[in-house]
Amino acid sequence: MLHGGVPSWVRHSGFYIRPEILELISYLDISLAIQVFFNRLPYQKIVLHYNLPMSRKPQTSKPRYTDEHAQAGLDYAFPEIETWPNQFPAYEIVVDVPEFTSVCPKTGLPDFGVITIRYVPAKRCLELKSLKEYLFHYRNLGIFQENIVNRVLEDVVRAAKPVSAEVRGDFRPRGGLGTVVEARWPRPRRKS
Repeated sequence: MLHGGVPSWVRHSGFYIRPEILELISYLDISLAIQVFFNRLPYQKIVLHYNLPMSRKPQTSKPRYTDEHAQAGLDYAFPEIETWPNQFPAYEIVVDVPEFTSVCPKTGLPDFGVITIRYVPAKRCLELKSLKEYLFHYRNLGIFQENIVNRVLEDVVRAAKPVSAEVRGDFRPRGGLGTVVEARWPRPRRKS
């Protein structure tokens, strides 16, 4: 790697990088690679540091999520969902909301997802503009994804009193994890 005492350089993505740095970038975070680059941390130290076994000590810290986080958004005063008289028996209505947004109550980061409301109307149908305005209230509300789906289901049932209903939330990955939450009405009876 040395040519006349000078380290050789590799052209990568429009930059000249030392080969050992190029190796590090795929294994370590960029801050360590920069420290090696500026000779503030020897390359061998990093390799040894990252090959050490992980500590097996149990974590004894306070929970990161509290009851306040779990209940966040459930007491929000949402607007009523309007309905109109159903004219036909025995059919199903599916409402798709492809650009649903809310906020994580713990981190404040946005959640994006698709909400699907599927119901068999009895005497009333959901008025769609009213439903859209209702769902818009979640946009800046800190509430867990599981609570969103269950709260939407309860509010749909309260407004339309359908024969049956299902709400499905398919939330986009955040931190590498996507979530799908489904809630149905009538709710199954709890076993005592």
